[in-house]
Amino acid sequence: MIHKPPIDELAKKTGSKYALCVAASKRARQIMDQAQNQGLTELPNKEKPLSVAAQEIYDGKVVVTDD
Repeated sequence: MIHKPPIDELAKKTGSKYALCVAASKRARQIMDQAQNQGLTELPNKEKPLSVAAQEIYDGKVVVTDD
């Protein structure tokens, strides 16, 4: 479960909790695919891909659109 950043603040950035769920899960999958392509079985510092994705959305590194 994501505690930081707060879910309500993330949902404001994406438009809804549903959009947040979809965007964060897609980005988390991309993060894991990139790590596996580099031969890694887990992320550095044992970070969770979903937490990294949520932080990227919060920081504005990932922008959610209505596509």
